[in-house]
Amino acid sequence: MIDIDDIEAAARRLHGIVIETPLLQNAELDRIAAGKVLLKPECWQRTGSFKIRGAYNLLSQLSAEQAERGVVAWSSGNHAQGVAAAGKILGIRTAIVMPEDAPTAKLDSTRKLGGEIITYDRYTGDREAIARALAAERGAEIVPPFDHPHIIAGQGTVGLEIAEQSQSLGLHADQVLICCGGGGLTSGSSVALKARLPDVAIYTVEPEEFDDTARSLECGERVSNSSTARSICDALLPDTPGQNTFEIMRRLVSAGLVVSDEQVRAAMRFAFRHLKLVVEPGGAVALAAVLAGKVSTADKITIVVLSGGNVDVELFASIQAGPV
Repeated sequence: MIDIDDIEAAARRLHGIVIETPLLQNAELDRIAAGKVLLKPECWQRTGSFKIRGAYNLLSQLSAEQAERGVVAWSSGNHAQGVAAAGKILGIRTAIVMPEDAPTAKLDSTRKLGGEIITYDRYTGDREAIARALAAERGAEIVPPFDHPHIIAGQGTVGLEIAEQSQSLGLHADQVLICCGGGGLTSGSSVALKARLPDVAIYTVEPEEFDDTARSLECGERVSNSSTARSICDALLPDTPGQNTFEIMRRLVSAGLVVSDEQVRAAMRFAFRHLKLVVEPGGAVALAAVLAGKVSTADKITIVVLSGGNVDVELFASIQAGPV
């Protein structure tokens, strides 16, 4: 388990490495919500998502001997870019197991950052097993996508920034909505938020068929998704919450919210047309929850994390061609 001291230490390591993304407000969004909504655009972050925060926090703490042997990770794409970018900054060789159907933008960016890519079939292969076998063969260090204290603490700097920025604006947030896959961002941010804003309500948001966190929170133990589940939110498709991340979320998160792929598409259109932001499907689920009325926002201050913006041009264009 981690605490606020771990997250503050991570923030010091990340100073000058990551972008302190701002909190944005939009009049049309406030009108729809009948309250005040502040957006945390991690789609503006280095590599296009929050993932570099955790990756750099872990890689920067490796010993010289560990760094020399390199690292191996598994990722649907955003963690891959974060690991590759951190490795490039620190001079550490990186190899990442990625789905063969990962967005081309994520594959290309990972390669450009110097990451070695090993592809697999996300529906029949076991990415973690492949990565661990490769790491054992090479003597490399494992960099998991979410279930590691250094990863959780690094991602928690998002929540730390939210708390500090909202307080500096004189705004006391009532609730924070966070896009959730394995739970690294939510768990780390929850620790920071509850340390600074004890009364804030925290909600995870997931795609309809990948609502393992929402169901796990409801029943009190980790559950898995169906092997037949599908969603356009490629960044949010883990089979089950992490063991460490779930233990934190179980204590600190108020509830899990769920949105449909069509609601995600609508949120992506809203972000582009009204906010002038490019947000990927997985990064738009928290905004989708506000727009779809999944949580009460009237007369409240709601903070929404836009967790990433790495989306293929073709998919983005086809979604934007949809109805207003």
